[in-house]
Amino acid sequence: MSLEVGSIVEGKVTGITNFGAFVSLPGGSTGLVHISEVADAYVHDVKDYLKENDKIKVKVISIKEGKIGLSIRQVNKPDSKQKPMSRSPRHSHELSFEDKLARFLKDSDERQTDLRRSTDAKRGGRGTKYS
Repeated sequence: MSLEVGSIVEGKVTGITNFGAFVSLPGGSTGLVHISEVADAYVHDVKDYLKENDKIKVKVISIKEGKIGLSIRQVNKPDSKQKPMSRSPRHSHELSFEDKLARFLKDSDERQTDLRRSTDAKRGGRGTKYS
């Protein structure tokens, strides 16, 4: 059986490392499920999710230079691409990163100015020399 990117196959976990799990695939080939492709949640240790000899379904996500990249978390997801986020700032939670950053910098500058005024007033204003 020839493997193609996008195909979903069943395999058997043959080894677990700190960066992922090796899976034996039909046809005698072996692929790697990187730790980032094990689950949707943050994976600290692959052994929390898999153990050797587990039979699992994996999706082939890449085949480069004889190395096969696999994913467990993409098995149940549809192939359709997710819609990109809206860039129009209709609501505050939909502002782009650049807009949020500009707003933060403006607010920060205003706070710094207020703080300088407050400290200068306590020292007797700008340009005042101590005798």
